[in-house]
Amino acid sequence: MTEERLSIPKRTTTRFFYMIAIGLVLLVAGLIIAANFSGGGHGEEHGAAAGHHAAGWGQRLLANLWMNNVYFTGIAVVGVLFVAIQYVAYAGWSVLIKRVPEALGAYLLVGGVIMLLVFLVPIIFTGHNTLFHWTDHSVHEVGNPNYDPIIVGKSGYLNTTFYVIRMVAYFTLWFLFFKWMRRESLAEDLNGGLLHYNKSIRLGATFLVVFGVTSSMSAWDWVLSIDTHWFSTMFGWYVFASWWVSGLAAITLTIIILKQNGYMTMVTSNHLHDLGKFLFGFSIFWTYIWFSQFMLYWYANIPEEVIYYQERLGGNNNHYTWIFFFNLLINFAFPFLVLMTRDAKRQMIMLKIVCIAILIGHWFDFYMMIMPGTMRGESGFGLIEIGTALTFLGLFLWRFSNELGKASLVPVNHPFVEESAHHHV
Repeated sequence: MTEERLSIPKRTTTRFFYMIAIGLVLLVAGLIIAANFSGGGHGEEHGAAAGHHAAGWGQRLLANLWMNNVYFTGIAVVGVLFVAIQYVAYAGWSVLIKRVPEALGAYLLVGGVIMLLVFLVPIIFTGHNTLFHWTDHSVHEVGNPNYDPIIVGKSGYLNTTFYVIRMVAYFTLWFLFFKWMRRESLAEDLNGGLLHYNKSIRLGATFLVVFGVTSSMSAWDWVLSIDTHWFSTMFGWYVFASWWVSGLAAITLTIIILKQNGYMTMVTSNHLHDLGKFLFGFSIFWTYIWFSQFMLYWYANIPEEVIYYQERLGGNNNHYTWIFFFNLLINFAFPFLVLMTRDAKRQMIMLKIVCIAILIGHWFDFYMMIMPGTMRGESGFGLIEIGTALTFLGLFLWRFSNELGKASLVPVNHPFVEESAHHHV
C-alpha cells in the first residue's frame, strides 16, 4: 500500500482567503446598510435587556456570528466522532476514507476562540450579552421590573462564570481528543503494528463517553438557553442529529471532490454506497427527532411549551413560516426521495447534489433554532447573513484543507486497510 499525498494548489488556498475577504466585505456592507436603515443601534441593547428584544444590526451581527460558529463547530466535532465510532466498531470499510473526517477537527481551536469572544466581548463592554436574556443582571434582582423567577431558578446552571467554564471544557476536551487520535493515526503510518491502533480504540471509546455528555450540554448552552424559558428533553438529540447529518454530508462531499480531482483512487462506489446509506438513514433519523418533538408540543398545546413553535410557525408575522416548511422539505423529503434507490447512493453526481442540499438545509435548521429567539421578527436574509456564512466557510475550508494536506490520504499501515480496499456491498 502506497501513500497518496494531497497537494493543495496555491490558487485553492488563495480562493479560500478570497472567500473570507468577500464575506467580510459583504458583512460590513450589510452592517452599514442595516445601521443606516435602523437609524443606529443604541436602543436595541436596552430593549433586549428589558426583555423586549428590540433587535438591530448589532444584535443581528452577534446572532449570525454565533449561529455560523455553532454550525461549523458541530461539523468539526462530528469528524472526531466519526473516527472514534469506526475504531470502537472495529470497522474496516471506512479505513480508506478516515483521513477526511480526521482532518475536520482542525477547526475546533478556531471555533473555540470565536465562541468565547462572541459571548464575552458584549458582556465586557455592556455588562450582558443580548443573545442570552439570562446574562442581564436586572432579571435576577428582586423588585426590578425585569425580575424573572424562572431565570433565577435556573441561575445555578445559567450563570456567566459556569457557562464560560463549560464552554472552555467542551472545546478543550474535543480538541485534545482530536489531536490525540490524529497523533496515533499518523504514528501508525510511520511505525505500523497494532500499538497505535489499540491506543486509538481506547481513545475512541473514551471520546464516545465524553461526547455523549458534552454534546447535549453544549446544545443546551449554545442554543436552548437562548429561549431561556423553554425546555425540551429531546433538544440535545435534535442538535446532535443536525450536526451529525451535516458532518456526514461534509465528509461525503469532500471525498467526491477529491476523487473528481484524481485523489482517493482506491475509494470505490461501494464506499460511496455506504456513505449514501448513512445520509439516507440519518436524514430519516433527524426527521424522527424533529417530528417527535414538534408533534408532542404542538398537539399538547401547553402555552409554555408550544410557544417555541408558535414563534416559528405563524408567529412573528409569519416571518419564519416559509423556512419552517423549507427546512423539512430540504432536510427530509429531498434526500429521502433522491437517495431511495441503490444506484443513487453509488453515483457521485447524485450524492454531491444531496450533500450540498443537506449542508444548506441544516444551516437553515440552525437559523430556525437561533434567529427567532434572538431577533424575533426582525431577522433577515441579506448581505449580513451571506457575508457571515462565506467568511466562516472560507475559514473552515482553509483549516480543514491545511490539515488534510499534512498526511497521506491513505493510512498505509492501518491493520484493516486491505479489507477497506476490497470492500464490496
